[in-house]
Formats: sequence, C-alpha cells, structure tokens
Amino acid sequence: MRSAAVDQWLYPTDRGLYCAPADVYVDPARPVERAIVTHGHSDHARAGHGAVLATPETVEVMKLRLGADGAGRFEGAAYGEVRNLDGVTVRLVPAGHVLGSAQVVLEWRGQRAVVSGDYKRAADPTCVPFELVPCDVFVTEATFALPVFRHEPAEREVGRLLASLARNPERTHLVGAYGLGKAQRVMRLARDAGYDAPIYLHGALVEMTALYERLGIALGDVRPVPLDAKPADFAGALVLCPPSALGDRWSRRFADPVTAFASGWMRIRGRIRQAGVELPLVISDHADWPDLIATVMETGADDVWVTHGRDDALVYELARRGRKARALSLVGFEDEGE
Repeated sequence: MRSAAVDQWLYPTDRGLYCAPADVYVDPARPVERAIVTHGHSDHARAGHGAVLATPETVEVMKLRLGADGAGRFEGAAYGEVRNLDGVTVRLVPAGHVLGSAQVVLEWRGQRAVVSGDYKRAADPTCVPFELVPCDVFVTEATFALPVFRHEPAEREVGRLLASLARNPERTHLVGAYGLGKAQRVMRLARDAGYDAPIYLHGALVEMTALYERLGIALGDVRPVPLDAKPADFAGALVLCPPSALGDRWSRRFADPVTAFASGWMRIRGRIRQAGVELPLVISDHADWPDLIATVMETGADDVWVTHGRDDALVYELARRGRKARALSLVGFEDEGE
C-alpha cells in the first residue's frame, strides 16, 4: 500500500495511542472517554473508561476482571463488523493472542493503520487465528523481538509434559501458567493430545476457566484443588496454577511435585534458573522473532511503529530490510499474559 501521513491523525500521547478524528484511544494507559481495547490482559484493559469498544469475548473478560462497572459503557463488536466513528472506519480482526483478542483496523481518508495489540501466528485451539491485513502503518509489539526467541510448537511442549506425567505416575505435575489464555491453552492442548483425566486448578484460575467454557471453549473435567487436599490425593495429577504460586505455601500441599512453567521466557536459561522449575515449557502467546519479521513484511506497511518490548532490535532489523520503523515508547505495557 502507499505511504501515508498516518501520524497526522494517529499518534502517541501520555494516555496512549490516540486517533484524533475519531477522538478515541487504543489500549489507553489512563482512563479516557472513549477507548478501543484489543484484549483483556491488564496491561491493555484498564478500568475507568467512559466507553469501551471491544470484541464480545473481551467485554466479558473485562467484566469478570474489572467488574460490570469497570467502564461507563461496554460495546461489543464482532470480528469484521464495521463501525464509523466520526468518519473513521473501525473494525476488529483476530490477533490470535488469547480468546477475543483483536487487531484494530483504522481507515481515514484513504489511509489505513493496523494496531495489532499483542498477537501470535501459531495455531491455538482456544482463539481465532491471526488475520493479516495489508496497511500503510502497522503498529506492532516486540515482546520477543530478539533472534534467540524461536518458540517451539506448543503441541510438542505439551507432549513433553504428558510424557513426564507418564514417566512419573507418583508425582504431581504443577504447571505455572497465566490465568487468561495460557492456562486454558495448555488444558485444551492436553485434551487434544488425549489426556482425559481431571485437571485441577488453583482457585485463581477457576472463574476465568469457567468463562472460557461458557464462551464455547471445551476444557473437559476441570476441578478446583480442594482446601483440604492431601498430597496422596494428587499423585500423578496435573495441576495448573498462577506462576506466582509455584513457590508459595499453596504449592507445599503436593508431595514431590514436578514444577513446570509455560512461557516464551523458558527459552532463556537464566529465566529457567530464576523460575526454579524442573520442566520448562516454551509455550508463548506472542509472536517469536521470525514471525514478528514475517508479519511486518507481509503487511506491506511502509511505516512500522513498535509499541513495547525489545523495540531497538526490531527497529534495527526492519531498517536493515528497507522498512521505516520507530519505537513509540508507550508506557504501561508489562506483558501480563506471558
């Protein structure tokens, strides 16, 4: 597509990325009157906005996490549904990150910008696959924007988990996985690989997992870990918990557990040592280095804006490949879902 002066009407502010003719922010870091939210992770979806436009699934996630009064008004827009905001055409398309995650396609006066939010290109049975949209400006994350990050197929990593369960039938397998997206993906992949035993959940994962099931993602027999749980009750069991619970008092109820952590950061030995886990699982809900580069090039965008992550490496590589790129240095993004 042709080069366009998109930065005359879409630009960063201290509240977030602002589309001036529509008077709307995308994933704003502070409360604003009108916001478009790409997905439900807390570094993108915050409370206090006057009105929020998001996919119906993200609306439900935000209501669960922030409360029904987390915004003055929630408005759901299905993928591909076109909205007109003061002359700006807006539509949401799949980002492939977590359930309900979306890219925001903004078109004004013949110019098109795509704000991708967080995204991945790998298959995920718990969300709609990423949709590539050609554009003039592509706004990308850069969470794993270093050449070292090449994610393993998630199916293979879950296969390693199930193989360890088979080899160690006397040990609980305790998997740290973030509660929105990652935990449900691990569960669904285990089911797809033939694991049909009950999967036990830390209490912090129960409500979000129930929401996924209400929204059509079947996860099989999932049960909360009982308060009176005894170590012998969980010999050979698969238990999921928030990563923070791997080393706290809650985890001591399991005898001789195999501890695992599902994260793209498990590619790095230092991160494995820091997490102190026995079974690192390289499972990420973000694009890795090859997919970041491929996605940018496939959009055909003449101008690439990097919102957060390892922006310097990505900007350098894209410039080397003949693409104009710059870091927006937006504040408030912490990769909560990884």
